Amino acid sequence: MSNRIVVLVLCALINLSSVAGVAQSAALAAASVPAAAQANTQVPAGSQALNPLKVALLHWYKADLATSFAVGKQPYGLAFDGANIWCANYFEGTVSKLRANDGAVLGTFKVGSGPIGVTFDGANVWVSDNSQIATGVTKLRASDGANLGTFNVGGPSFWMTFDGESLWVPVDLNKTVTKLRASDGKSLGSFPVGSAPTAAAFDGANVWVTNDGDNTVTKLRASDGAVLGTFTVGIEPIGVAFDGTSIWVANTGGTLTKIRPSDGAILSTFTVPGAPYGVAFDGANIWATLDSSVVEVRPSDGALLAQIFHRQTSGIAFDGAYIWVASTDTNQVYKF
Repeated sequence: MSNRIVVLVLCALINLSSVAGVAQSAALAAASVPAAAQANTQVPAGSQALNPLKVALLHWYKADLATSFAVGKQPYGLAFDGANIWCANYFEGTVSKLRANDGAVLGTFKVGSGPIGVTFDGANVWVSDNSQIATGVTKLRASDGANLGTFNVGGPSFWMTFDGESLWVPVDLNKTVTKLRASDGKSLGSFPVGSAPTAAAFDGANVWVTNDGDNTVTKLRASDGAVLGTFTVGIEPIGVAFDGTSIWVANTGGTLTKIRPSDGAILSTFTVPGAPYGVAFDGANIWATLDSSVVEVRPSDGALLAQIFHRQTSGIAFDGAYIWVASTDTNQVYKF
């Protein structure tokens, strides 16, 4: 009987080791798959659209639980670099680098006067500055946080996007978006958009910019910055994301707008229980940070799948398996 117990215990340990190995492999696979490829993952009609990576990591349930990690004062923008989460701490002029698998702080780097947005270009992290005296964005080497330079964009800037070659930087006061070549920070032009441009997203061919001041989004051709259209959305649009099929806009007036990228047609407007700020796609569903919670909605019909974490939230990012959210009132980031 004792021998049988030993065998059973060994089998259990082997199974646990296998699960851990699957989880690690899933996380590494997610990090290596480009965002566009994840976004284009097909989900069978009528399915629950669960992310299989979460199953491998024993993370398939909906629960109002999160692991939290302390960062700097007033964290806003978040970005994932394939292994780590970067967080812009607006009030103290720093950026925090956290290891995604356990939240360990790997470094805190001084950047500008009011860092607010972070964007990864495949090798480096770009940080926008929204302070009144700001005129540029800063490039940090992702491996060690070394400052590789600050590049002029003409004024305070907000949430950028990367198109595979260049950074697109919304410049608030100038009503423009500036295109910077990622390799050396050279300006490739500044292009007119709407009033108070705030955030940008890339759909594989074009760049979308939210204009907080006039309730619109502007579509620009990434190759040359030509304006292809300006489309009215909800009240005070801030966050914007691409899910592989549609553009999603977070309107602080209390709605999420779903847009067809090909022609800018408004496909749907969904009401959410709060004031949306940031928006992200997890490979299956849309997540939005609100003034007092975080929500998950189904892209097909906007159905509210979950409302969790009842705190003030701002930036949001997906690491291939988990959603990360910045909370400005607790000076922490939360991992769901």
